[in-house]
Amino acid sequence: MRSRGLLMLVIAVVAGLLAVVLAARWMQSQSGKRSQIAVANMDIELGGRLSAEMVRMTDWPVGSIPPGAATELEKLVGRVARDSIQRGEPVLESRLAPVGTRGGLSAVVAEGKRAMTVRVNDVVGVAGFALPGTFVDVMVNTQGEGAKGNDRDRTISKIVLDRILVLAVAQEADRDTTKPKVVNAVTLELTPEQAEMLDLARSVGTLSLVLRNQTELKTAATSGITKAELLGLAAPAPAPAPAPAAAPAPVVRRVAMPVVAAAPAPRPSNCVDVIRGTSKVVECF
Repeated sequence: MRSRGLLMLVIAVVAGLLAVVLAARWMQSQSGKRSQIAVANMDIELGGRLSAEMVRMTDWPVGSIPPGAATELEKLVGRVARDSIQRGEPVLESRLAPVGTRGGLSAVVAEGKRAMTVRVNDVVGVAGFALPGTFVDVMVNTQGEGAKGNDRDRTISKIVLDRILVLAVAQEADRDTTKPKVVNAVTLELTPEQAEMLDLARSVGTLSLVLRNQTELKTAATSGITKAELLGLAAPAPAPAPAPAAAPAPVVRRVAMPVVAAAPAPRPSNCVDVIRGTSKVVECF
């Protein structure tokens, strides 16, 4: 009886060990193969230059490695981040500026674009909510065509630039902050043509920034609004043009025509006198 109990104990121990081995193999098969990729060892700000202390290598499942992940730490030293990277995030090629780029704001300006700074205040800057990474429309308030001196009736407000990316406010370009910050200057990312328009707009009128939804791509096609349209005042109707003078009626002169007596009808040449009783008639043929 005692030997039978020992046999059952041995069988239980063997079964338990076998279950542990099978579970370990199953977990290993679920995790799959692993490889090493580079992740941020600390928070990296936009435009920051990477050093060996900022990144580290860590194990990552092969099946879930994101495209563009760095696998060699040495190749990341000296690269510039074109976007902020949080601690523990993979360092991707798409979030780095090209090799040889110098650090700073110029590293985050997209190819073909320019960075231009405009002066703002708490009203123009949307109470400090125009933060790096947000999109704004630029509106100008100026005198309309034909206005003279202080002719306020011809003032017009119009959106001249749509969906402009805010690169930095003052000297900060951190796109992760959401706390509003009132500053006196905002740097915008523009095409060369848009930069020319903005430079002209700030010289002819007053600028305002209009905060917009970050995912909205629709262009605000407006014609602007004037003071008369704002107050609902109809423009005075133009005076009707004078009607052209009527041409004088032609003078009709009546001329008396001489009355010409009708000539007697010619008498036929073959006529004879016919006497019938006491009457006499003329028969012609």
